Amino acid sequence: MSGARHLYVHLPFCAHRCGYCDFVTVVGRGEQHGAYVDALLRELELERDVLDEPLETVFLGGGTPTFTALHELVRLLEALPAAEEVTVEANPETVTPELARTLRAAGVSRVSLGAQTFRPELLRVLERVAGPDDVRRAVHHLRDAGFGNISLDLVYGIPGQSASDLEADLDDALALEPEHLSCYELEAKPGTRFTHAWGAELERQADAMEDYFERVVARLTGAGYRWYETANFCRVDGPGSDLRARHNLAYWLGRDYLGLGVGAVSTIENARRRNSPRLGRYLEALAVGRAPEREVEELDAETRARERVMLGLRLDQPLPLTGLRHALDPAGLARVEGLGLAEETEGALALTRRGRFLGGAVTAELLA
Repeated sequence: MSGARHLYVHLPFCAHRCGYCDFVTVVGRGEQHGAYVDALLRELELERDVLDEPLETVFLGGGTPTFTALHELVRLLEALPAAEEVTVEANPETVTPELARTLRAAGVSRVSLGAQTFRPELLRVLERVAGPDDVRRAVHHLRDAGFGNISLDLVYGIPGQSASDLEADLDDALALEPEHLSCYELEAKPGTRFTHAWGAELERQADAMEDYFERVVARLTGAGYRWYETANFCRVDGPGSDLRARHNLAYWLGRDYLGLGVGAVSTIENARRRNSPRLGRYLEALAVGRAPEREVEELDAETRARERVMLGLRLDQPLPLTGLRHALDPAGLARVEGLGLAEETEGALALTRRGRFLGGAVTAELLA
């Protein structure tokens, strides 16, 4: 088999768990940061044979990777395989001049900052620690350390948010000239304390989501950003410029990837594996050199083809249909083409601009 060239590493530690978060996270646990890095490196050694080095991408996500004790984070980064793109997620309040310089020296090439919003009252709703000035300071610290690839995450549909709030957030984000922006619709899982607290307002915001989405696309494309994936935009700095998030692009293109850490997911050949989300069990297993508990889902050709269509059509590049046509409903394809929502050219399929705004509904119509 040809090995995976994309590696995801999960660092679950956070200073605080936000009410809307459904990622695998743990609060604090400073005394376990070293043991967790030990476990990650043991898991990496157990899984080396599924990787094809040199890697294309490494992505450290969380949690808040930059909340992990800095010396442990550096130890991890220095032990990971080399890659063409190395991304670390960071919360703005954790980014100091020392952290920025240290990440750069450890080979990190890209930082993704969770800004979410620049409106203080909305940050309080989201229970975020960082304020607007923390975001600005973080970007400046990263620039001073030599980072030329910074991504900002923004969220819309926040309880209490207005269209003018969103426009102001986009203005504030663009003023920082990030190379990349990810703009997500707020998703609050049913049953969380966030939905209990804000349920009625979340319902009201749901009616505004389509308008917010269109505003985001119009504002960012008007500023010269490429709308290359449903929720993702990159700056275009001239011919040949490609500032897309290469790690996430691997997911959307159906590439194999290895995930390390508590709750991490891997897709290797025809199987999807999910590590146990229980930190104690993860640490115990790897302390004795045993692979962590994990669920394994076998992926048949039909499932992989359907996923390839669903994810591939999120991109602005045509999806080659070789080996995928059986996953499409011919009548559905004819309907969406007739409505001007998709077009097939030379054996490749792409959604039109209008089709991209309708996104998942069009894809559902296309799938057999």
